[in-house]
Amino acid sequence: MTTTDLHLRFKSLIRSLGFERDWYLIIIGAGIGTLTAFGALGFAWLLHEVEKLTEHARHDLPLWLLPVIPMVGALISAVLVWRFASEAKGHGVPQVLKALIQRNGTIQPRVGIVKVFASIATVGSGGSAGTEGPIVQIGATAGSVLAHRLNIPREHVRTLVGCGAAAGIASIFNAPIAGVFFVLEILLRDFSIRVFTPIVIASVFSAATTHSFRGENEAIFFARELLSGYQFTLWELPSYLVLGIVCGLSAVLFNWMLHAGEDLFERVKLHPVVKPVLGALLLGALGLAYLAIPGVGTSGNTPPFFGNGYETIRHLLDPSAYLATDGGNAGPTGSPVPTAFVLLAALVVLKSLATTFTLGSGGSGGVFAPSLFLGAVAGSAFGVALDAAGLLPDGASPASYALVGMAAVVAGSTHAPLTAILILFELTRDEYVLLPIMLAAVIATVVSQLINRDSVYTFKLRREGVLVGAARDLTILRRLAVRDVEPEPMPAEPVYASDPVAKLIALHATYHVPDFPVVDQAGGYMGMVTGGDMRTALIDREAIPLLLVAELMRTDIPVVHADDSLDTVMNKFATHDVTSLCLVRTQNDGTAKPLGLITRGRVLSRYHAALEDS
Repeated sequence: MTTTDLHLRFKSLIRSLGFERDWYLIIIGAGIGTLTAFGALGFAWLLHEVEKLTEHARHDLPLWLLPVIPMVGALISAVLVWRFASEAKGHGVPQVLKALIQRNGTIQPRVGIVKVFASIATVGSGGSAGTEGPIVQIGATAGSVLAHRLNIPREHVRTLVGCGAAAGIASIFNAPIAGVFFVLEILLRDFSIRVFTPIVIASVFSAATTHSFRGENEAIFFARELLSGYQFTLWELPSYLVLGIVCGLSAVLFNWMLHAGEDLFERVKLHPVVKPVLGALLLGALGLAYLAIPGVGTSGNTPPFFGNGYETIRHLLDPSAYLATDGGNAGPTGSPVPTAFVLLAALVVLKSLATTFTLGSGGSGGVFAPSLFLGAVAGSAFGVALDAAGLLPDGASPASYALVGMAAVVAGSTHAPLTAILILFELTRDEYVLLPIMLAAVIATVVSQLINRDSVYTFKLRREGVLVGAARDLTILRRLAVRDVEPEPMPAEPVYASDPVAKLIALHATYHVPDFPVVDQAGGYMGMVTGGDMRTALIDREAIPLLLVAELMRTDIPVVHADDSLDTVMNKFATHDVTSLCLVRTQNDGTAKPLGLITRGRVLSRYHAALEDS
């Protein structure tokens, strides 16, 4: 076979994959992955340094001053968010989703920068939050900024934003496979090969860069050696099935508390800078109440639900934590089994409250680490209860239930079981419990979806009227904009509110347009007269000479702009039940100048053409 034949075959393969014209996305994805890895390394290092400082400060301060440190961190975070980027508050992923849906992935650079320091101030000072939200927003911002700097075509911007988000997850959690599926399953909801390939490249380059600079490739919660003697048996299937239900309910409780807390803090009439400080004060009070419980077994002045909770998770994944000093059984707190079970069950509620106080009040961080913590605690409590009832088989430990619970609560809260399964495998590198992880994650997702259709990421978006969707057709509509649709031309003669309705009848006979935009004397858009309203007026023909356009004009019909995505346009059509919407261009003086009509039929034709192309 000659070199020419190989070249032709390679071109044919590339063409079949859809990369004949956009192959460069692979190279850009690699660049985004490398760039995001450096950002993630810097973020992780700075967060670690702040955590060390605050840990020393907690030991030096009197116990009653425990709330002070998270309050200082909340104040710093709140000032940054209020002054520079309001999108940086909360847990990050919903903001990225909203940017992908409504703005085609356009994210301002300041959002990523503010998110870095606001999250470090929140989590580093003890706020109950994680790093997945910040790193997703940081990586997504990098992908968005680079895409716009390089003038990447509009239809590829979302892919590059996904590259940055996947690279962030791959670097901060050392989980490149889960990073890919996090983006495909949660953010883009698009598994097509032309989207999949650049995101995989970005994730791989990010993980490889991180390994090179850290000089290691270790899992965050390495559990293979701890649970190496464990073997999953058929008799444990019912136990893991029930665990999936328990974790699904725990995820629903967590989601409900978080969103109820957000609603409550929004109703509180305080300055935006004060609310996160109030949340930190409540967090500190909760910590003091916990430390006042006799025999809780916590070290120093740090409640386990402060920060990301990784040390507590590592403790719960260690089977030796469940053995008493006399060789018998005990809870992971060192207490007798009944007491340990109560404390673990209480931690599920306390961690949910702590995260609600931190993020619901406007703090900055992610919900992934709290979900892992809740899963580990709920799973551990369930395993301790099984052990007390004599239902654990020989060689089994509540630690395996803690590990499986982590995946189940993540799946239940995010409604993304595939991502939960993969990320738990990469976080622990433990293949011994992969089967129960798969079972419990799917069960938890089903339970959560039966109770609440929205995940922790989509609840607020749906209430704001942002359609998240899950289907391929919605993905195509989001990739297309109004500028991709040929508008219906308007009559050359403008229609004014003072014109007689008879003029519209004459124009319709000449131009055959369905609806008529009405303008003022300066040519600015005022409203619309629809064909349906004209037909209603024609019922009483004798009144036509007496009617003016102003009497039929509707001002409640929204307009569209060239950059609006087609899913947004279809939502407007469905809401207002009209045949066409007016395409306008906003002038420098704020006037909306009509350019044409975007009809429902032309939008559907463009969608059908894009569906065939894909």
